Amino acid sequence: MKLSGNTILITGGGSGIGLGLAVEFKNLNNQVIVAGRSKEKLKAAEVLGLKTYSVDMTDHQSIQQLAKNVISDFPKLNVVIQNAGVSKSENILNESNSSAQEEMIATNVLGPMRLTDALLPHFLKQDHATIMTTSSGLAFLPLAMNPTYCATKAALHSYTESLRYLLSNTAVDVIEIIPPYVQTFLGGERQANDPHAMPLKEYIEEVMQILKDQPDATEILVNRVRELRFAADGGVEKYQTFFKKFNDIMTSAHATQDANGRKS
Repeated sequence: MKLSGNTILITGGGSGIGLGLAVEFKNLNNQVIVAGRSKEKLKAAEVLGLKTYSVDMTDHQSIQQLAKNVISDFPKLNVVIQNAGVSKSENILNESNSSAQEEMIATNVLGPMRLTDALLPHFLKQDHATIMTTSSGLAFLPLAMNPTYCATKAALHSYTESLRYLLSNTAVDVIEIIPPYVQTFLGGERQANDPHAMPLKEYIEEVMQILKDQPDATEILVNRVRELRFAADGGVEKYQTFFKKFNDIMTSAHATQDANGRKS
């Protein structure tokens, strides 16, 4: 992927990783458009000089309208970063989670699929184009307390792999961004302020450096996510041991944070 002279659409671009990438790409002489659902976040993005559009990634018609509007207003559009995502807590033992599950599947899986379908005919007409998806290290080693979120990211990884193969003889590149646990508001205040999470600024800087150093990379892997990405490389037994250890640690840490929150 070339890093300048593009016209880039970023979903979920009003905050977190999406906004961080939007600012960096704008600084590299790209036209950057961000789309999201929060009016407040979009207004903040506009202050930074970014063009904004409203979209509900759970709604097929809203996605279709976004694609139509952006292509009409920016006919040179040649990059989309499918970054919009939602993570909802689930308690499968004590409550129904169907509403949260449906929202996560619609936003994290169907949303990118629908937007890709809407943009692909236009991208195939460009001299070069790029589709980027944002999955997660948890696509490769799930966090059991967030089963649906992890499942959606695994599905998005699988979809991205297939998409890359199907478009291999075209001018459309397909790149997967695979973040570790990063300090964003995806998981609320807890995640944004968790010292165990990777600082957002540090994450964005490393991603941009990888893009510069490895222009042909198909997966963007910062060092802190590699252990999760390659968790299965040592075989089934090693993977299962790592899976249990990882989930035991995270479950304990979550319980401790909850206890401390109740005391304060």
